[in-house]
Amino acid sequence: MDKALVDQVLATAASVVAGGAISANGHGNVSVRAGDGDEMYFTSASSLSGLTAEGIARVGLDGTLREGSLPPIQGAVVAMHTALYGDQPSVGSVIHTHAPYATAFAVANQPIDCWIEALAMFGLADGVPVAAYGPRGSAQAVANIRAALRPGVPAVLLANHGLLVFHRTPELAVLVNGVVEEAASAAFRACTLGGAVALPPEMRAAALQRAMSFETAGTHTA
Repeated sequence: MDKALVDQVLATAASVVAGGAISANGHGNVSVRAGDGDEMYFTSASSLSGLTAEGIARVGLDGTLREGSLPPIQGAVVAMHTALYGDQPSVGSVIHTHAPYATAFAVANQPIDCWIEALAMFGLADGVPVAAYGPRGSAQAVANIRAALRPGVPAVLLANHGLLVFHRTPELAVLVNGVVEEAASAAFRACTLGGAVALPPEMRAAALQRAMSFETAGTHTA
């Protein structure tokens, strides 16, 4: 396997864990598009915490294991990663977590609205949709993800399961994972104050334009 890509996956997993937008047991998966775009490097270990190179597999976008090992329980979610890469050539990294607050919304089958500016800045001006439940790794689960996603939206809640995010680079995918969890956490706490209030539509557009101007200037958005 390509050491640079292995190191990139390890660094991405470490960033997710360090950011705290993950369950206590560190369960989740990280993948990075590799090769000529026809394969990915995928975390095959049961946890992103303490991940080592032995916990990374090289997998074709057809789901075929090319190098490393892939236990059945991890292999079951490969299809939701490969589907995103196959459907969207611009996607360079996919992250799945059970981020606690985002997963609470997923378990409640409730979408996350645009409650914080950062959601609009990262392409989630209409919030995070919910993909209907389908058995883990099934064709139905993948079909439900595809049905829930809208063009340009880099995140989806998996009903009764967790959170799936993706972006051009691993760094941006990590940021989206954290931003979605931040919005879910803030909304959950806002319930004690009468409930979260979404940004007005025109302000969401303004936030996105601001983010695009930062990107053009080479400035990080957050």
